[in-house]
Amino acid sequence: MQTKINANTAAPGPSPVAQNGTMFTILIAVSMVHLLNDTIQAVVPAIFPIVKDSLSLTYTQLGLIAFALNLTASVLQPAIGMYSDRKPQPYLLPLGVVATLLGVLGLALATGFWSMLCSVVLVGIGSSVFHPETAKVAYLAAGARRGLAQSIFQVGGNAGQALAPIMTALIFVPLGQAGIMWFTILAVIAIVIQTYTARWYSGRLRSAAAGKRSRQAAGVTGARRGKVASAVTILVLLLTSKMAYLAGMTSFYSFYLIDRFQLSVPHAQWCVFAFLAAGAAGTFFGGPLADRFGRRNIIWFSIIGALPFAFLLPYVHLTTSIIFCVLIGFTIMSSGSVNIVYAQELLPGSIGTVSGLFFGLAFGAGGLGAAALGALADTTSIAYVIKLCAFLPLIGLLAIFLPSDRKLRQWAEEAEPSDMSQ
Repeated sequence: MQTKINANTAAPGPSPVAQNGTMFTILIAVSMVHLLNDTIQAVVPAIFPIVKDSLSLTYTQLGLIAFALNLTASVLQPAIGMYSDRKPQPYLLPLGVVATLLGVLGLALATGFWSMLCSVVLVGIGSSVFHPETAKVAYLAAGARRGLAQSIFQVGGNAGQALAPIMTALIFVPLGQAGIMWFTILAVIAIVIQTYTARWYSGRLRSAAAGKRSRQAAGVTGARRGKVASAVTILVLLLTSKMAYLAGMTSFYSFYLIDRFQLSVPHAQWCVFAFLAAGAAGTFFGGPLADRFGRRNIIWFSIIGALPFAFLLPYVHLTTSIIFCVLIGFTIMSSGSVNIVYAQELLPGSIGTVSGLFFGLAFGAGGLGAAALGALADTTSIAYVIKLCAFLPLIGLLAIFLPSDRKLRQWAEEAEPSDMSQ
């Protein structure tokens, strides 16, 4: 253990503050970029209430725009993660944000459905490069506190998503689509921070990371491969159902509030902000709680805690609806970082692949959900869509089949001899 800590602190590049082997300066840096990346990405659904009228778009077209954003990341992220596991590319980190910057410019200048679609694809490419490589940086900087580290990393993204409704209320309603141009500043800041992070990552790779990956990769043997594959499949299904639900809420809940309670667009967006801000809080606390009480226990809490409020949400009055939204957001996202850490511990030699797969699936599931629910809203009603969304978290009950934390530790202990032989 002492050798690992010394290798971390001796790595070339910027010197982050370390405590118990955890590099907090690097974790804060990647969390900040996650916030900036997801804030820019959140511009897309945030401008839906604006561009629906200004560009004469249908709910189906809005769903397809969200689908294009999420599909781009869904397809590319696992491929980038697999490639980076074999050949890490630290300086892809700032280059990916360049694609995001071009996408933001396109969004501000788009004149119709197709130009919006192309701009969104550029934003998706930038996001697909960002997540797998930056998740590996967070893993390397975590030390022994992986739940906390993943929470710090992911809470930045959740906070960025939560800012979307505020941006609609304070920026896009008064300034319209042209207000997107201000987000080029965020992209430039992200490029600067990612350059700093890439320097540390590059130095870390030159020291102990390559050897550590090869030792960990030996841990998944043929005897456990089937069990690991089953557990990963369950985690994928859990994440898919969760992200489809979140896509329905973030894309269409504001329309539901406007339609049922006659709220203005700014007021409806503040309600969505409450949902997303509670989700960010749940993400932040979920990781440390999982470090203390167990990964699977927090996954269970996120499912069981959210279900009753999700089912009751369409049938309550406005004040109770907002309270329920806050409770749903906190509980359902409390396992947001835990799912990733759990999967990384199942496949410790494939951090980029796992991160790319899970973040990519999150985007893909969200995009498919938005597209399907948008088409359904055109043929039925927004109220019907919100009612249907309540059934999606039920898939999370498959968590009963996940291996316990004790079983994960047992597998890790069984892998020790093969690790030492390496």
